[in-house]
Amino acid sequence: MLTHRTKSRVIYGDTDKMGYAYNANYLRWFEIGRSEMFRSMGLAYKTIEIKGIFLPVSEVYCKFFAPIQYDDMLVIETSLDTGVKGGMKFDYCILSEDGEKIHAKGYTKHACVDKNGRVVRPPGFIKELIEKNICNE
Repeated sequence: MLTHRTKSRVIYGDTDKMGYAYNANYLRWFEIGRSEMFRSMGLAYKTIEIKGIFLPVSEVYCKFFAPIQYDDMLVIETSLDTGVKGGMKFDYCILSEDGEKIHAKGYTKHACVDKNGRVVRPPGFIKELIEKNICNE
């Protein structure tokens, strides 16, 4: 399994009236995690789209464990499940900065579609990138 970690600080706009992170922001942090994972492998999400491949979310799951508040520094741990063949699946763990507290865990599944909206298998350039980075772990 390929894993990457990145940090993100909770801004005031991420919180609700009660002072806790609004639930939809967890999906945004998941997106930050997978975007930064691709970037760390040398391929920006934007480049994937320029090459005519899009990765729409087909399924999402999030389990909340501990609340997140304004100004918390989060560690977003993103793992690519390399066992999925027909699309892509990313697993996430949102941790406190010190790694002691798990705030949430979840996953997103993505279809690969071409510029015409047709579902396709993950293209060679993505498969090669993943294989190269698995070998470097």
